[in-house]
Amino acid sequence: QVQLQASGGGLVQAGGSLRLSCTASGRTFSSYVMGWFRQAPGKEREFVAAISWSGGSTYYEDSVKGRFTISRENAKNTVYLQMNSLKPEDTAVYYCAAIYSDYAPDLVNAQDYWGQGTLVTVSS
Repeated sequence: QVQLQASGGGLVQAGGSLRLSCTASGRTFSSYVMGWFRQAPGKEREFVAAISWSGGSTYYEDSVKGRFTISRENAKNTVYLQMNSLKPEDTAVYYCAAIYSDYAPDLVNAQDYWGQGTLVTVSS
């Protein structure tokens, strides 16, 4: 059974940092793009960032470019999202996802697996 387990959310002040982690189990995610989406209260889920298996392909939503960095540790089947300079509008439930592909942007429109969410709250 494939599972994506997200963690690392919490409460942080504006300007602060958090690092989210998502660990996959049940299979090896070689040749899978992994990444993050988020859903703010009252809004639709939106793409945040994605990374290919090799790390050679990354893709970010415009509002997080320069503030968020996605990385992965394949030996641990884990993807990370380092979030710096957080803003109140980053408040959301963050979900990890994966798709069989070598091209990071493919995750935007299709996903094979989803994890449960982790809540990030940024206070002003």
